[in-house]
Amino acid sequence: MSRTNFNELLEAGVHFGHLKRKWNPAMAPYIFMERNGIHIIDLQKTEAKLEEACNALKQIAKSGRKVLFVATKKQAKDIVAEKVKGTQMPYVTERWPGGMLTNFPTIRRAVKKMASIDKMEKDGTFNNLAKREKLQITRQRAKLEKMLGSIADMTRLPAAMFIVDVSKEHIAVREAKRLNIPLFAIVDTNSDPTPVDFPIPANDDASKSISLILDKITAAIQEGLEERKMEKEKEGPAKDAKKGPKKAKPAQSEGGNDAKKTSARKESAQPAGVDAPVEDNVEVKEEPAEAQNEETQE
Repeated sequence: MSRTNFNELLEAGVHFGHLKRKWNPAMAPYIFMERNGIHIIDLQKTEAKLEEACNALKQIAKSGRKVLFVATKKQAKDIVAEKVKGTQMPYVTERWPGGMLTNFPTIRRAVKKMASIDKMEKDGTFNNLAKREKLQITRQRAKLEKMLGSIADMTRLPAAMFIVDVSKEHIAVREAKRLNIPLFAIVDTNSDPTPVDFPIPANDDASKSISLILDKITAAIQEGLEERKMEKEKEGPAKDAKKGPKKAKPAQSEGGNDAKKTSARKESAQPAGVDAPVEDNVEVKEEPAEAQNEETQE
């Protein structure tokens, strides 16, 4: 992960805050000075906070969890959509649907409705509908896609949220705090950084400023995902090595089994109270019946 450069932040205009009369007193620790009625953000603190946020987001991505990005303001929505797509993370760039987190099952039902419409188009059911019904379903599908398209794959609540302009996205901030979801946010001089777990003091109105910070954030997430992939690849051969080759059972010769069976038969045939073993080599010869008759006659 490339370290944030102070000059990069300066060139992107990250240090420009709002007018002095619009400031939020809670942002005082992050303000360097005031010039021409405008507050100037302390870029050294921005640099430190951005690096801290990048490290935390990298670990979240490495653990395989999701980060939800929220930016519905005009200057940020296209930048967020463009940057975040490559990381496979969900994002909201249209109007925040109230209760998206606190009423998550309802949102999941809307996503399933969108999936069922797609299924109708694939299996041919859509073609059998009347023209008016087709138009209604198409409009409904477009509306759902616009609002929920990027979060269709989000099957559970995110592990963290990244917000551009906490003042504008106050509903999303409130829902995240209610569910104890960690908040990462770009916080300008007119915003309250108190509810944010990882505030990044920066200009949240300039496109260059938003773009630079998102570049650093998405690069950290991408790095975390790559490390996760490498660890999985290493774990595969390691597990196989631990198991080792399967041990073959010792083969028993047929002769050995036969010998055990015959000895068992002999032991069972031996009368009780007789200690002497039966010899295998002794052959008992019977005399023919004719010879016995001759002896008796004589």
